[in-house]
Amino acid sequence: MTDTAPAPAADRLWSVDEHLADILGRIRPLEPIELQLLDAQGCVLVEDVTVPAALPPFDNSSMDGYAVRTADVEGASEEFPAVLRVVGDVPAGGAELPAVGPGEAARIMTGAPLPPGAEAVVPVEWTDGGLGGGPATTMSARRPVPGGGLGEVRIHRPAAARAHVRARGSDVAAGDLALAAGTVLGPAQLGLLAAIGRATVTVRPRPRIVVLSTGSELVPPGEPLAPGRIHDSNSYLLAACARSAGALAYRVGAVDDDAGTLRATLEDQLIRADAVVTSGGVSVGAYDVVKEALSGLTGDEGSVDFRALAMQPGKPQGFGRLGPDRVPLFALPGNPVSSYVSFELFVRPAVRALMGLPPHDRSVVRAECTAAVAGSPRGRRQYLRGRYEDGRVTPVGGASSHLVAALAHANALIVVPEDTTSVPAGTELDAILLD
Repeated sequence: MTDTAPAPAADRLWSVDEHLADILGRIRPLEPIELQLLDAQGCVLVEDVTVPAALPPFDNSSMDGYAVRTADVEGASEEFPAVLRVVGDVPAGGAELPAVGPGEAARIMTGAPLPPGAEAVVPVEWTDGGLGGGPATTMSARRPVPGGGLGEVRIHRPAAARAHVRARGSDVAAGDLALAAGTVLGPAQLGLLAAIGRATVTVRPRPRIVVLSTGSELVPPGEPLAPGRIHDSNSYLLAACARSAGALAYRVGAVDDDAGTLRATLEDQLIRADAVVTSGGVSVGAYDVVKEALSGLTGDEGSVDFRALAMQPGKPQGFGRLGPDRVPLFALPGNPVSSYVSFELFVRPAVRALMGLPPHDRSVVRAECTAAVAGSPRGRRQYLRGRYEDGRVTPVGGASSHLVAALAHANALIVVPEDTTSVPAGTELDAILLD
């Protein structure tokens, strides 16, 4: 497949919507694979799964107690208990079931099949537990009685037909749709697949996203800072974003501002990447290494377009595809807030598209902005960090794209439209909810 993006114009500002449409137009869902159940967690089902046999597969007890005929316990009370002969035990998983006839009962455990002749289950707490005393609190171990046999049990309360019985097929019936294609497989879904006997499932895998930061000034967290250095936060931020979006994230250490080193690192990483996300080096500075390394690629090298977007933060962006497999590459700006906003707007939808899901999953609500917003740039869509609660949203921190502390306290992005330069307090704006 060849890239079909329009040639970038040096003086053109792309809109947010145009850039996203260009990205999604060049993203294709990953090919389905068959995985063992636990390996499929977080993946997207690509087939409808139907139930091969009823669940539960047989009538079974929902309580520890006694399987009885309803006529034998009708009118039973503590003063006048029904006295029944115990004919056997029915444990969960038991294959041989004692028949329950008139005047008889069988001890039964939770999950065990209802034996022939029984119509209901009486909880052990409604009986003397076969011990001849008052109400039992638990099922006692079976023990022989003088003269052989299993003894008697006194039932202190009546039971209606099917009481404490889980009917065959009461969960799902044979032929029912268990899970539809497009379902993201979480713990509950995997439990259902196991319960109906599926050991493997066909899914679109979680995309493998390689994340790397660029900048000779970056130092790993935990190491001391020399003058002019800062800790690398973007690779951790973006790797966490990728995981939150449903991907498998591979964080690469920061790459110095050297085009050859960056190209070699990317070539090494492409073998394990379904997409690559870089941060930094996409603006107009003398050391913008990503633009230097990836501009002008040809043939099997792929192609990457660098463009300016009508947005704040996040104006400089790059997108293209690398290598003979055309692995998508997202070149995001280096300031942490710019990088985060860019991921939310462009990379998160692409990750979902790779999984075969609808690209947009964040809720967008109209909310009253509690504070005035001044100085929003005309012609650019501004994204402010905000705190949303009960239909109201409050800006957190300023508009500067380096204020990562404010980002940590935000749960929404406030959207100021392109044609708006100031917003009075109380104005309704769109808010993208991040939780």
